[in-house]
Amino acid sequence: MGLSNKELPKLGFLYMDYVLRFFDYSNFKGWPNKIETVTYHWGKDKNRFIKEVKDKKIDVLIGNIPATAYETFREIARELPNVRFIPSLDTQFSNKSKENVTRFAWKYNLPIPKTYIYYNRENADKFLQKTEYPKIVKKSYGPSNYGGYFVHKVDSYKEAKELFSTKKYHPMYFQDFVPMEADIRVMLIGHKPVCAFWRRAPEGEWLTNTSQGGSMDYIDVPKSVLDLAVRVSKAANAEYWACDVAYGKDGKVRILECATAFAAFPYIRDWIGQYIMWSLSEGRFRKPHIPMFNWEELGKISPDLLRTMRHITFGKYNASYDGSYFGKKKKMYGESEHYLHELDSAYKMFDVKERTFEEWPSEKWNYQDRFALKNIKSMKVPALKTEEAPIPSGDEASLAIEISEEQLEHLLLSVKGLTEKKLKKILDFYNHEELIHILETDPRALENVKGIKTKMVEKITAVWDEYKTK
Repeated sequence: MGLSNKELPKLGFLYMDYVLRFFDYSNFKGWPNKIETVTYHWGKDKNRFIKEVKDKKIDVLIGNIPATAYETFREIARELPNVRFIPSLDTQFSNKSKENVTRFAWKYNLPIPKTYIYYNRENADKFLQKTEYPKIVKKSYGPSNYGGYFVHKVDSYKEAKELFSTKKYHPMYFQDFVPMEADIRVMLIGHKPVCAFWRRAPEGEWLTNTSQGGSMDYIDVPKSVLDLAVRVSKAANAEYWACDVAYGKDGKVRILECATAFAAFPYIRDWIGQYIMWSLSEGRFRKPHIPMFNWEELGKISPDLLRTMRHITFGKYNASYDGSYFGKKKKMYGESEHYLHELDSAYKMFDVKERTFEEWPSEKWNYQDRFALKNIKSMKVPALKTEEAPIPSGDEASLAIEISEEQLEHLLLSVKGLTEKKLKKILDFYNHEELIHILETDPRALENVKGIKTKMVEKITAVWDEYKTK
């Protein structure tokens, strides 16, 4: 059963100079064929890298791509249409920046703190003068918050102005402050939670990072958190995934971060390797069985020992005399008690299949290169002009919609409930070019305008989409 040695795809590890390796050969113990390695050397290495992959006849490239190489590998993936990347470039879209995490969440209507993204610093300054505080300011570019050192809480416009006058953060990315009980890291394989733990801030502090004095524990992760993490993993079509979920004092859960690049115990990397081997072999290798709440038991082990433990495996529950004790063990979960093995059925491990389309093409979603900041000496940086963005050509040109200011105003006033007063607020907030760009790529940004709610944005989007099809 399953593929023979000759039928198995040829695997390759995607490595990069100066970047820690997520996988190695020991994570794929038992794979019968040679696993190639291909290392990207940065600089002008794209063509050589592509040639090496082709010369080695690699079918599947496995490994994470850091934020600074993401756009290059978008181009590389297009040059290697017959090579499957695990995770895919679309799945790794959120690895690049917090802005990408936000846009991913907006598209799939995932709960996140209210977020604001500005490439025009003058508009951002106007907003910061009138908004309510506190706000959380983050460096967007990169997959993590670097231990909290690039995450700031500002309590007034004065503090925000001083921060942005010294920090080279582009775009200007900030969120409403959400009081949290703690945040929770959830790791998933095939959309199944395999590890979850609380990260709690020190008394009187708000940052939960352990490098900033936060603590962690594994007990009683709420059902709402795991359910949200599963939902996010499925939206990303992720073979493996991690979410940081804010558990608010209001009882609500919100996504803070999500990515394929995360710190994982060695045994979790083994589980991911086993999962990939099972998925690519059509069942020749055993699908790893990872019981729900295994993390509560493994969390009792010394972290120093746990970091070095490898090849942890679990057997499935089978009703028998020997298993009668464990078969009767229950856990309070949600609003009722459940047998532990029943929860394994509730949170299944899925075989994630490769998609045949590109969901996040860079021509549309690479804002940072299209709206690069030319000067960042102070908050008085001039607004970016549209001609500073790359001129669309080829397929990208089809993204540009030509509509005059008068036509656009007339179109928006046809939206039920959008009054001239509300339209004036929108036009005061965004200029003509910005508004077209937002309607095309990020309609949810209209919620930055006071009085424009989600339902109104949905109506505007529907009218805009209908206009484009005419």
